[in-house]
Formats: sequence, structure tokens, C-alpha cells
Amino acid sequence: MNELSPIRTDDAVEQRPRRRGRGLVWLILLLALAGGGYWAYRTYLPDGFRKPETQQAGSGRRGGRRGAGGEGPQAVGIATVQRGDMPVVLSGLGTVTPLATVTVRSQVSGYLTRIGFREGQTVKAGDFLAQIDVRPYEALLAQYQGQLLRDQALLQNARLDLTRYQTLNRQDSISKQNVDTQAATVKQYEGIVASDQAQIDQQKLNISYGRITSPVEGRVGLRQIDQGNYVTAASTGIVVVTQLHPISVLFTLPETVLARVMDRLRAGATLPVRVFDRSDTTEIARGNLDTVDNQIDVTTGTVKLRALFPNTDDRLFPNQFVNARLDVDTVRDAALVPAAAVLRGTPGTYVYLLTAEDKVAVRTIEIGESDGVRTVVTKGLAVGDRVVVDGTDRLKDGAAVRVTGGRPETTAGPEAAKPEGGEGAAAQPKPEGQRPEGERPHRRRQQSQNP
Repeated sequence: MNELSPIRTDDAVEQRPRRRGRGLVWLILLLALAGGGYWAYRTYLPDGFRKPETQQAGSGRRGGRRGAGGEGPQAVGIATVQRGDMPVVLSGLGTVTPLATVTVRSQVSGYLTRIGFREGQTVKAGDFLAQIDVRPYEALLAQYQGQLLRDQALLQNARLDLTRYQTLNRQDSISKQNVDTQAATVKQYEGIVASDQAQIDQQKLNISYGRITSPVEGRVGLRQIDQGNYVTAASTGIVVVTQLHPISVLFTLPETVLARVMDRLRAGATLPVRVFDRSDTTEIARGNLDTVDNQIDVTTGTVKLRALFPNTDDRLFPNQFVNARLDVDTVRDAALVPAAAVLRGTPGTYVYLLTAEDKVAVRTIEIGESDGVRTVVTKGLAVGDRVVVDGTDRLKDGAAVRVTGGRPETTAGPEAAKPEGGEGAAAQPKPEGQRPEGERPHRRRQQSQNP
């Protein structure tokens, strides 16, 4: 067939798009590989693929430039282990609880004729609060007093008759039975007189109940009933009086620390207690532990404790939520480190110890009490040791570090001022983070390759 044959033309039309499509796929694949290689070159070459001789600072112009572009020793902050006293503090949630909260109620029924307090007023025990109408009780008192006089007269007459009967009985003029009957009559009148006297005393007491006074010293609340209302005995509240000076705080502690607290109390120690606000940042008042409850709450495994506070400034208010801190004991002359230096991981509890070669070593320690800022180290460190407190996230055992704080800089001698490579040697590499603004790492690598 010739080249103009329809069959040959159709085959060419079908095969050419296939070859063009395959070429486009290979082109895209090559571009992707090239991009991935460039990204790996930019990402991993400064750290993972650099030659050892180019990582050393001050080994020539090439080495100095590459060292400046890479990551130097890890910058860390250090602290020195010091000797000091650590107070043993136990914290618990507490509630301000008054020592006395009294709801004042009338003990007699009647109309409320007078109110003698102002809402929010501070009163003392015995101060007048309210007056109930006692005229009905005064009328009953007069009635019982009249009955008493009548019964006393009957009793006196019965006693005179008994005397006469006893005289006649001695003269055998009357029977013994009449004498005994008259003696019983005298006893009966004596009982009636005693009953009358009790009723009189009851009415006098009701009259005294009409004048309502404060049973405790404290602060009165809002009035619960207005003047002119009828008050029912023992059911209608008039006002609530709350004692504020002194005041107590009830707080809870775990049962695991109860033995330590009881040992200190049995030794006669006075344990101070400090209370803080809801955010646990501002100290409100200071007092002393008063007592410990006689049983442990089985549902929570905690025990209640009560602390007393003078509350002269009225900063503690009833039912206020507080955070209580009980100072149980003080650890004397202990090795103290910042709490930020203490780490926990596979080795257990450990710190990064700074060695003389400006390297860090993992040191396993045992800790004791802590107040959230400082921690007592009981084993593993000595006073004067330097530990890392900042920059521990990327450290490992034996890593070189660069101290940025926590110790004075060492004064360098005359020989230290000269570069290792002589006068013609390049300057020391710049620390990490001081890269000139706008300069990119690959440009610096290109310069170092063309000295």
C-alpha cells in the first residue's frame, strides 16, 4: 500500500496520541522527582549529609561558613542546687463555716409590735431584736395570781382545821379517821397552790419571751418578717444571726496524710493554716488548725479538718469557697532544685546535669517534698551541682550545650582570643539564630564552596 492508504492513515492517527500521552506522563514524573530531590537537598543537607570536617568551627573559611549556617550546641538555662529549708504544705479545698448560725424565732405567739435591729448590723449577745405583743399573757398572769390567793386561803383554813382535829383526837373527842382525812385535804390544797404558782411562773416566762434578744454575737441578715405581722411560736423566723468573729474553715485532706498531721498534733505543735481565694493566687487570711474530724469519709477517702481565724477584717464570709494550705512541718537543710529541672521518663525521675565540658549527663534522682516551685532532692545531687531548667525538650545524654543564663561568663585569657587557624583563619561561626536577615542557607553553601 502507498502512504495515502486509508488503513495506514488510521493507524498513524491512533498511535501518535498514545506516544504523546506517554511522554507527558514521563515529563510530570521527572518534574516530581526533581522537586523531591531539591526539597531533600534543602532540608537534610545542612544537618544529616554534611561532612564532619565542615561542621567544625574555626577550621578554615569553608568550615567556618558551614558551621555558621548549621545548628550549634543547644542553648539552655541552668540553675544551681542550693541548700535551704522546705516547708511541708498540704493543700485542700475548703468552705468558710461560721461557728454559730442562729435563726431567731419567737417562742410565743402574737403580733410583732417592734423591730429593734437594722439589716446587716453587728450585734452582741443579749442585744434587743424584736418585741411581741404580750398583753394576753399579762392578763393570764393576773388571773393565775388571783387563783393562787384563793387557794392559799383554802390551804390556810385546812391547816387550822387539821390542828383542831389533832387536839380533839388527843382528847378522844374525834376519831383518827377524821384527822387523816383532814391531813389529806391539806396536802391537796398544797398541790393546788403549787400548780397556781407554776402557771404564774409560766406566764412570767412568756412575757419575757415577748422581748426577743440576740443569742450570740454576730451579724444579722435580712429581715424575714415585717412589723405588724402575726408571729406563731417556734415556726416563724424573724432574722438570722451569724457569728463572724472568730470564724472557721472546713477543708478536706487525703487519708494518706492523716497520720502525719495527728503526729504533729499529739506532739503539741500549733499548725498554721493559710487560706487563698478561688483562683489560689491571693492569700486571704491566716489562722491555726483547731481540730480533726473523728472519722474518714469512705466515699471520698478524705478527712475533714477545722481551722480557726480571727477574721477581724471580715475578709472571710460564710459559705465562701477557699483553698486551704496546712503547714505540717519543715525540712531543714535540704538540697533544693527548681521544679522545672525535674523530669520524668524512662530512666525514672531525672535531671540533666551540666558537666565541666559544657555537656549534659542524665542523672537519676530521688525527690521529696515540693511546693510547686522548688523540689527537695534526697538522693542523686549535691549542693553546688548545676542542672538544666530551660531547653530540655531536645537534649540527650552527652549532648553539647551552650549556657545562656544561670551562671556568670568565664573570663577568657589572652590565648583564647586568638583563632585556632592563626591570623588568617576565619572568625568563629555565628551562634544559631544570628543569621543575617534575608540570607538563605543555600546561598551561603554556594559561597563556602567557592572560597
